[in-house]
Amino acid sequence: MAPSPAARRVVPFAVFVALTSLQGSMGLGEGSRYWIYLLKTLVGAWMVWALWKQLPECRWSFSWEAVAVGVIIFGLWVGLEGHYPSLTDLFARLGLGKGDSAEHLPQPWNPHAYFGSGSGLAWAMIGLRIVGSTLVVPPIEEVFYRSFLYRYLADPKWETVPLNRWSPVAFLITSVAFGMVHKEWLPGILCGAAYQGLVLRKNRLGDAMTAHAITNLLLGIWVAWKAAWNFW
Repeated sequence: MAPSPAARRVVPFAVFVALTSLQGSMGLGEGSRYWIYLLKTLVGAWMVWALWKQLPECRWSFSWEAVAVGVIIFGLWVGLEGHYPSLTDLFARLGLGKGDSAEHLPQPWNPHAYFGSGSGLAWAMIGLRIVGSTLVVPPIEEVFYRSFLYRYLADPKWETVPLNRWSPVAFLITSVAFGMVHKEWLPGILCGAAYQGLVLRKNRLGDAMTAHAITNLLLGIWVAWKAAWNFW
Protein backbone atom coordinates (compact mmCIF):
# COMPACT_ATOMS: atom_id res chain seq x y z
CA MET A 1 0.00 0.00 0.00
CA ALA A 2 1.35 3.41 -0.97
CA PRO A 3 2.15 5.78 1.92
CA SER A 4 -0.28 8.61 2.60
CA PRO A 5 0.57 12.16 1.47
CA ALA A 6 1.39 13.10 5.06
CA ALA A 7 3.59 10.03 5.59
CA ARG A 8 5.60 10.81 2.44
CA ARG A 9 6.55 14.15 3.96
CA VAL A 10 6.89 13.18 7.62
CA VAL A 11 8.45 9.70 7.65
CA PRO A 12 11.75 10.60 5.90
CA PHE A 13 12.25 13.45 8.36
CA ALA A 14 11.36 11.23 11.34
CA VAL A 15 13.77 8.50 10.20
CA PHE A 16 16.50 11.09 9.69
CA VAL A 17 15.95 12.54 13.18
CA ALA A 18 15.88 9.08 14.76
CA LEU A 19 19.21 8.14 13.19
CA THR A 20 20.67 11.50 14.22
CA SER A 21 19.72 10.80 17.84
CA LEU A 22 21.82 7.63 17.74
CA GLN A 23 25.00 9.39 16.64
CA GLY A 24 27.61 9.25 19.37
CA SER A 25 25.23 7.61 21.85
CA MET A 26 26.88 5.97 24.83
CA GLY A 27 25.82 2.47 23.88
CA LEU A 28 27.17 2.72 20.33
CA GLY A 29 30.43 4.53 21.07
CA GLU A 30 32.10 7.68 19.79
CA GLY A 31 32.67 6.28 16.31
CA SER A 32 28.92 5.92 15.77
CA ARG A 33 28.58 9.66 15.17
CA TYR A 34 30.49 9.16 11.90
CA TRP A 35 29.24 5.76 10.74
CA ILE A 36 25.63 6.55 11.52
CA TYR A 37 26.00 9.84 9.65
CA LEU A 38 27.09 7.78 6.65
CA LEU A 39 24.09 5.47 7.16
CA LYS A 40 21.54 8.27 7.54
CA THR A 41 22.92 10.08 4.48
CA LEU A 42 22.55 6.93 2.38
CA VAL A 43 19.09 6.19 3.81
CA GLY A 44 18.04 9.81 3.36
CA ALA A 45 19.22 9.86 -0.26
CA TRP A 46 17.32 6.63 -0.94
CA MET A 47 14.12 8.00 0.63
CA VAL A 48 14.32 11.20 -1.44
CA TRP A 49 14.87 9.17 -4.61
CA ALA A 50 12.11 6.64 -3.78
CA LEU A 51 9.52 9.36 -3.09
CA TRP A 52 10.63 11.82 -5.78
CA LYS A 53 7.67 11.20 -8.10
CA GLN A 54 5.23 11.29 -5.19
CA LEU A 55 6.43 14.71 -3.98
CA PRO A 56 5.76 17.05 -6.90
CA GLU A 57 6.79 20.13 -4.91
CA CYS A 58 10.23 18.63 -4.17
CA ARG A 59 12.01 20.08 -7.20
CA TRP A 60 15.12 22.25 -7.10
CA SER A 61 14.72 25.83 -8.36
CA PHE A 62 17.41 28.46 -8.84
CA SER A 63 16.91 32.20 -8.39
CA TRP A 64 18.91 35.20 -7.27
CA GLU A 65 16.72 35.39 -4.16
CA ALA A 66 17.66 31.82 -3.24
CA VAL A 67 21.36 32.60 -3.62
CA ALA A 68 21.06 35.81 -1.61
CA VAL A 69 19.13 34.16 1.23
CA GLY A 70 21.54 31.22 1.32
CA VAL A 71 24.59 33.50 1.60
CA ILE A 72 22.97 35.88 4.12
CA ILE A 73 21.88 33.04 6.40
CA PHE A 74 25.39 31.60 6.30
CA GLY A 75 26.72 35.01 7.35
CA LEU A 76 24.24 35.20 10.23
CA TRP A 77 24.95 31.63 11.31
CA VAL A 78 28.66 32.35 11.65
CA GLY A 79 28.45 36.02 12.63
CA LEU A 80 26.04 35.55 15.53
CA GLU A 81 28.17 32.86 17.17
CA GLY A 82 29.02 33.85 20.73
CA HIS A 83 26.50 36.69 20.79
CA TYR A 84 23.52 34.77 22.18
CA PRO A 85 23.11 32.18 24.96
CA SER A 86 22.85 28.47 24.31
CA LEU A 87 19.42 26.94 24.83
CA THR A 88 20.62 25.36 28.08
CA ASP A 89 21.84 28.72 29.41
CA LEU A 90 18.70 30.44 28.19
CA PHE A 91 16.50 27.99 30.10
CA ALA A 92 18.76 28.39 33.16
CA ARG A 93 18.24 32.17 33.08
CA LEU A 94 14.51 31.52 33.03
CA GLY A 95 14.86 29.22 36.05
CA LEU A 96 14.06 26.11 34.01
CA GLY A 97 17.32 24.21 34.43
CA LYS A 98 21.06 24.37 34.91
CA GLY A 99 23.42 26.15 32.54
CA ASP A 100 26.15 24.63 30.40
CA SER A 101 29.21 23.19 32.08
CA ALA A 102 32.36 21.95 30.36
CA GLU A 103 31.87 18.34 31.42
CA HIS A 104 28.35 18.22 30.01
CA LEU A 105 29.01 19.88 26.66
CA PRO A 106 28.84 17.43 23.74
CA GLN A 107 32.02 16.70 21.84
CA PRO A 108 32.20 18.43 18.44
CA TRP A 109 31.92 16.44 15.22
CA ASN A 110 35.66 16.42 14.39
CA PRO A 111 36.86 13.52 12.20
CA HIS A 112 40.48 14.68 12.49
CA ALA A 113 40.36 14.10 16.24
CA TYR A 114 38.86 10.63 15.87
CA PHE A 115 40.50 9.21 12.73
CA GLY A 116 43.79 11.09 12.93
CA SER A 117 44.76 14.56 11.81
CA GLY A 118 44.88 14.81 8.04
CA SER A 119 43.97 11.16 7.48
CA GLY A 120 42.17 10.15 4.31
CA LEU A 121 39.24 8.75 6.29
CA ALA A 122 38.88 12.00 8.21
CA TRP A 123 38.71 14.02 4.98
CA ALA A 124 36.29 11.47 3.51
CA MET A 125 33.96 11.98 6.48
CA ILE A 126 34.23 15.75 6.13
CA GLY A 127 33.37 15.45 2.44
CA LEU A 128 30.47 13.14 3.29
CA ARG A 129 29.07 15.63 5.76
CA ILE A 130 29.30 18.50 3.29
CA VAL A 131 27.63 16.45 0.54
CA GLY A 132 24.95 15.10 2.87
CA SER A 133 24.08 18.50 4.35
CA THR A 134 24.06 20.12 0.90
CA LEU A 135 22.13 17.59 -1.17
CA VAL A 136 20.19 15.31 1.20
CA VAL A 137 19.20 17.47 4.18
CA PRO A 138 17.51 20.33 2.24
CA PRO A 139 14.82 18.29 0.45
CA ILE A 140 14.01 16.22 3.55
CA GLU A 141 13.73 19.21 5.88
CA GLU A 142 12.06 21.60 3.45
CA VAL A 143 9.40 19.06 2.49
CA PHE A 144 8.63 18.43 6.17
CA TYR A 145 8.69 22.00 7.48
CA ARG A 146 7.56 24.05 4.50
CA SER A 147 5.33 21.62 2.59
CA PHE A 148 3.72 19.73 5.47
CA LEU A 149 4.08 21.43 8.87
CA TYR A 150 3.44 25.01 7.74
CA ARG A 151 0.42 24.05 5.65
CA TYR A 152 -0.98 21.74 8.36
CA LEU A 153 -0.74 24.53 10.94
CA ALA A 154 -2.46 26.87 8.50
CA ASP A 155 -5.29 24.38 7.94
CA PRO A 156 -5.63 20.69 8.94
CA LYS A 157 -6.84 20.12 5.37
CA TRP A 158 -3.27 20.96 4.43
CA GLU A 159 -3.31 19.42 0.95
CA THR A 160 -5.67 22.16 -0.19
CA VAL A 161 -3.39 24.93 1.12
CA PRO A 162 -1.23 26.60 -1.54
CA LEU A 163 2.44 27.00 -0.67
CA ASN A 164 2.16 30.80 -0.81
CA ARG A 165 -0.76 31.13 1.62
CA TRP A 166 0.17 33.53 4.44
CA SER A 167 -0.55 32.38 7.98
CA PRO A 168 1.20 34.33 10.76
CA VAL A 169 0.67 31.59 13.35
CA ALA A 170 1.99 28.87 11.05
CA PHE A 171 4.92 31.11 10.06
CA LEU A 172 5.90 31.77 13.67
CA ILE A 173 5.53 28.19 14.90
CA THR A 174 7.32 26.66 11.92
CA SER A 175 10.21 29.13 12.16
CA VAL A 176 10.65 28.55 15.89
CA ALA A 177 10.35 24.77 15.52
CA PHE A 178 13.02 24.80 12.81
CA GLY A 179 15.33 26.88 14.99
CA MET A 180 14.87 24.85 18.14
CA VAL A 181 16.12 21.61 16.58
CA HIS A 182 19.48 23.31 16.00
CA LYS A 183 21.89 24.12 18.80
CA GLU A 184 22.35 27.48 17.04
CA TRP A 185 18.75 28.27 17.87
CA LEU A 186 18.70 32.02 17.13
CA PRO A 187 20.16 31.88 13.60
CA GLY A 188 18.08 28.72 13.18
CA ILE A 189 14.86 30.65 13.79
CA LEU A 190 15.97 33.42 11.41
CA CYS A 191 16.92 30.73 8.91
CA GLY A 192 13.51 29.07 9.14
CA ALA A 193 11.79 32.42 8.65
CA ALA A 194 13.94 33.27 5.63
CA TYR A 195 13.37 29.92 3.92
CA GLN A 196 9.65 30.12 4.61
CA GLY A 197 9.64 33.63 3.16
CA LEU A 198 11.14 32.27 -0.04
CA VAL A 199 8.40 29.66 -0.32
CA LEU A 200 5.72 32.29 0.24
CA ARG A 201 7.27 34.63 -2.32
CA LYS A 202 7.88 32.03 -5.01
CA ASN A 203 4.96 29.67 -4.33
CA ARG A 204 7.32 26.72 -4.69
CA LEU A 205 9.72 24.76 -2.51
CA GLY A 206 12.72 24.68 -4.83
CA ASP A 207 14.15 28.10 -3.98
CA ALA A 208 14.16 27.29 -0.26
CA MET A 209 15.89 23.99 -1.02
CA THR A 210 18.55 25.83 -3.01
CA ALA A 211 19.03 28.47 -0.31
CA HIS A 212 19.27 25.73 2.32
CA ALA A 213 21.85 23.89 0.22
CA ILE A 214 23.95 27.05 -0.29
CA THR A 215 23.91 27.84 3.43
CA ASN A 216 24.96 24.32 4.35
CA LEU A 217 27.63 24.16 1.65
CA LEU A 218 29.20 27.44 2.74
CA LEU A 219 29.00 26.43 6.39
CA GLY A 220 30.65 23.08 5.63
CA ILE A 221 33.49 24.78 3.75
CA TRP A 222 33.88 27.25 6.63
CA VAL A 223 34.03 24.46 9.21
CA ALA A 224 36.67 22.53 7.27
CA TRP A 225 38.70 25.65 6.47
CA LYS A 226 38.61 27.28 9.90
CA ALA A 227 38.42 24.04 11.92
CA ALA A 228 35.22 25.53 13.40
CA TRP A 229 33.96 22.10 14.51
CA ASN A 230 31.57 23.64 17.03
CA PHE A 231 29.13 24.25 14.16
CA TRP A 232 28.96 20.49 13.57
